This record gives sequence, structure tokens and C-alpha cells, in this order.
Amino acid sequence: MVTKDEARKYMGDAPPEQCFWVNNGPILKNIGELANALPEMNDESFRHHVNKEKNDFSSWIEDTIGDQKLANDLLSSKSRDSVLKKIRSRLNSLKKKAG
Repeated sequence: MVTKDEARKYMGDAPPEQCFWVNNGPILKNIGELANALPEMNDESFRHHVNKEKNDFSSWIEDTIGDQKLANDLLSSKSRDSVLKKIRSRLNSLKKKAG
């Protein structure tokens, strides 16, 4: 279980130098922005970040945001729908915990 402080931290903004730069797309500061960007992201950009070799979203969430649970959940996700569903579910859980 995450604490209230951890939930707030996970939903917060990454430092400017650690924001996520979407290939041919926006610069994202937090997982909420990632959830909002995914439906608009073109297939080429998504496949650039999530493919058989890597999952950049999972890596960024683990290394920068610090949410190990979400990062692990995303490792098995190879489709945009799956990634989006897991992120939205986690955000809902974090929002309840953060109060």
C-alpha cells in the first residue's frame, strides 16, 4: 500500500530535466499527462516507445516518477489500450489515497 505522501509524489511533476519527451510529440511532466497524451498519440510514436525490446513509459515511471507498481504493471503491456487502462486505474487509486 502506498502512503498519502507517496501517492501525491507519484502524481506530481517530474523535474524539468527528467520530463518524458514523446517521439514527435509533447513533453510530459507526470503520469496524468501521459494518460491524456496516449489517446492522441499516433501509432508510430507509441510503437517507438513500446515494442518487443522496450517499454519507455514503464522505465520513465520507475526511474523518474518512482512508482514501482505501475512500472511493473506496464512491463507486460504492449498495446495502447492496455497501457492506458493500467495508468488510469493506478491514477484513480492514487487520487483516492492522496485525498
